Amino acid sequence: MDISAAQVKELRERTGAGMMDCKKALVEAGGDIEAAIEAMRKSGVAKAAKKAGRVAAEGGIIIKTNDAGDQAVILEVNSETDFVANDANFQSFAQSVADTVLAEQPADVDALNGLTLAGGSETVEEARQQLILKIGENISVRRFVLHLRAGDHLASYLHGSRIGVLVDLEGGSEELARDMAMHIAASNPACVSEDQIPAEMLEQEKAVFVSQAKESGKPDDIIEKMVSGRIAKYKKEITLEGQPFVKDPDQSAGEMLKAAKARVNTFIRYEVGEGIEKKVDDFASEVMAQARG
Repeated sequence: MDISAAQVKELRERTGAGMMDCKKALVEAGGDIEAAIEAMRKSGVAKAAKKAGRVAAEGGIIIKTNDAGDQAVILEVNSETDFVANDANFQSFAQSVADTVLAEQPADVDALNGLTLAGGSETVEEARQQLILKIGENISVRRFVLHLRAGDHLASYLHGSRIGVLVDLEGGSEELARDMAMHIAASNPACVSEDQIPAEMLEQEKAVFVSQAKESGKPDDIIEKMVSGRIAKYKKEITLEGQPFVKDPDQSAGEMLKAAKARVNTFIRYEVGEGIEKKVDDFASEVMAQARG
């Protein structure tokens, strides 16, 4: 059967697949473009499944706020390479997923995957699989938080597309809230204040400090003072209120907040790929393995 160049072009534009794949699908579908798309979608699901086991530790952070400014979503969508993370198709998909979360307010990623993607007719999961077919890399909608403002200001900050922060501030100003978001992006505190530090985290660090102090051979009472001092320093290092403010290191972020009679209710900080074990290619070993057959 004769398949026109115009048919192949249309199918390529609608699927993003290669020319030969498009022509083959059209021949098998008897020139019916819709049937060819359906067949390619089915084969795309199979291809997507094969790519699902590949590590996706690159990608982007997206933050969107509703028109009222009282609700925001922070979302991480992953790809295998930063090259794909900069691709217009990937970015469009990620933005649409964020729109879907903001509009539909799903409970988790599983619920999100079953929703119709904003601006489209497919579900988020179906659109993700089609994107995998088009781009050729594993794509993952990893996590999101939908936050409802509790205080006076809900501010966000994006450092490129790799680090994103949401800050909910009581009192103060919109500018202060954004400054705090910028500080959190740069300094990565574990929590707002010392009373929020998990007990197990403190105990773990204390055990390390005690072990290190004992190596000094000093008496127990001196060791206790050394450990207490290090714990106090550690608490300041990992809390927002204790850290030197990035724009003015002569004062802490806590002092900045106190002067403005403000308080950070909560913050959310996402960094692309954090906690994902990335594959490290050992090219020397790979070459040796190939040489040995």
